Amino acid sequence: MSTGGRIAVCPGTYDPVTYGHLDVIERAARLFDRVVVSVAEGSNTKQPMFTAEERKALLRQSVTHLGNVEVVGFNSLVTTHAREVGATVVVKGVRTAADFDYENQMTQFNRGLAGEIDTVLLPASPEWGFLSSSGVREAAAWGASVDHWVPPHVADALRDRLGSGRTA
Repeated sequence: MSTGGRIAVCPGTYDPVTYGHLDVIERAARLFDRVVVSVAEGSNTKQPMFTAEERKALLRQSVTHLGNVEVVGFNSLVTTHAREVGATVVVKGVRTAADFDYENQMTQFNRGLAGEIDTVLLPASPEWGFLSSSGVREAAAWGASVDHWVPPHVADALRDRLGSGRTA
């Protein structure tokens, strides 16, 4: 992976990674020289289905086609992590007005913590505007197929996690 240039971080829980996440990551990879997809390893508010190591492995397998993208874990403020990896931009995908309001508030908060780090909000592509990891988990837990919302290896991981009786 090349070093230098404009570095962006794409932080998230990615539990699990969806085609919506990958759309944002791929678009960020076209906009920036290097993209660090940063998996939140600890959370005060979310109890993930997959461990941080599993989420990072699923993401790594999902972005192998992107030469300027790497996947790492982090357990700190996003601004602290961005500084550690040399990023000057945080990229977040937004699907709805509620997402925009939340991410705009976080942008302002992060500016107060690290004024040198900007945030870019990428609107969801129309085909993924409804898609969320929580929705995928819920559908898979009830036995619905989610193959059209996640990469095949992620659907397999969901099936394995939820038991062979499920059709994720």
